[in-house]
Amino acid sequence: MPEPTGPLAVRRAGVLLHVTSLPSGDLGEDAYRFVDFLAAAGCSVWQVLPLVPTHEEGSPYQSLSAMAGNPDLVSRADQEAQGLARLADLDEARTAAFGSWCADQQEWLEPYVEFTALRELHDGAPWHRWPAPLRDRDPRAVATALAPLAGRLQELRFEQWVFAEQWGRLRGYAASRGVLLFGDLPIFVALDSADVWAHRDLFQLDATGRPVTVSGCPPDYFAEDGQRWNNPHYDWDAMAADGFAWWRRRIARQRDLFDLVRIDHFRGFEAAWQIPVDAPTAREGRWVPAPGEQVLAALLEAAGPGTLVAEDLGLITPEVDALRLRFGLPGMKVLQFAFDGDPGNTHLPAHHGELSVAYTGTHDNDTTLGWWEELDEAVRQQVRGQLPEPGEPMPWALVRLALRSTARLAVVPAQDLLGLGSEARMNTPGTDEGNWAWQAPAGAFDDALAERVRALVEEAGRA
Repeated sequence: MPEPTGPLAVRRAGVLLHVTSLPSGDLGEDAYRFVDFLAAAGCSVWQVLPLVPTHEEGSPYQSLSAMAGNPDLVSRADQEAQGLARLADLDEARTAAFGSWCADQQEWLEPYVEFTALRELHDGAPWHRWPAPLRDRDPRAVATALAPLAGRLQELRFEQWVFAEQWGRLRGYAASRGVLLFGDLPIFVALDSADVWAHRDLFQLDATGRPVTVSGCPPDYFAEDGQRWNNPHYDWDAMAADGFAWWRRRIARQRDLFDLVRIDHFRGFEAAWQIPVDAPTAREGRWVPAPGEQVLAALLEAAGPGTLVAEDLGLITPEVDALRLRFGLPGMKVLQFAFDGDPGNTHLPAHHGELSVAYTGTHDNDTTLGWWEELDEAVRQQVRGQLPEPGEPMPWALVRLALRSTARLAVVPAQDLLGLGSEARMNTPGTDEGNWAWQAPAGAFDDALAERVRALVEEAGRA
């Protein structure tokens, strides 16, 4: 097995907390105080969910753009304090900086602002329902429709610049405190997105923009009928024709934002579950091979070694493992998945290994306390048999077990550090309501909690 490199060349501890789950839900003062908490707790990694602009349901895994930042994360208080409240009020130097940034980012920025303005013009209707000339991105039709919206286009560019300024400032502060930022890249993109509208030739769509097949996964732990995500599938032949340039740009954008990037649903690079667009459930799908080696070679060349992590959960075949190991990517080990009675279960601590990231649970799991309360006594006995201190209460017992893992990085969701139950769950896969809304209460990440976490982190040799 390859030796971990880059940020994971040493043992580290991290916390999973999306920006929206901060008490303020934005990139303002609470984000800086959370960095301070991590540093005090001996944790050197802050993992977040995708920072992209979301659709109405709020899922960061179904976004309006794979490249843009979510303007809802901008701190309005910080924006005013930094003199960035309005484009018209910028001094000459900042106006020049704004213009230079727009020029540097135009490859993704211009399709995004055009798409967003047109979507607003059509009352939020998805692009494949627009009039055919706009749907098909006819240059003359697009220019005519956008001509009265020049001011709105500039506002949208300005929003993105302010997001970039605030994120860059936060990233610099995190670096000064020894904290790395760990992002998340969904393998698929939403049909109703600037990416698909601007690059229809790279996706499997019919002449009207309708997907031929859609993404998802077969029946699993989370859903007995599988999950239907409804993303369009890539046209891999079209992508290969230019050396996977779109993927290179996408991962380079993520590396501009993060020190580490998790590739969500990594197994889709080996084979993806393709569901006929009219099928009633995900059960009717099938695995279709993907050119994983070529794509990953392009990604690693653009991202740099030691910066990518594979989300390898679900039905993982030997071929998927071989692909991950071929490129030296750490996989994921989730303790909540470990206790099914199978001694060969790869999520058991004995099977973690250094080239992995250990979790108590992920954003798709229940909190550890909620999970524990639902277990029957036989499974609880299996769990206790693995714990360093079997009598220690949950969730701290599982937190300690995750931190003691041989994995180079151990990440604990913030809800587990706060000892919260199912009411604090971030997402329940296969459901449309009650997700992505949890926020930590003000003052939750205090000195006493940092001291308690640091003791465990130091004990595990991760400080």
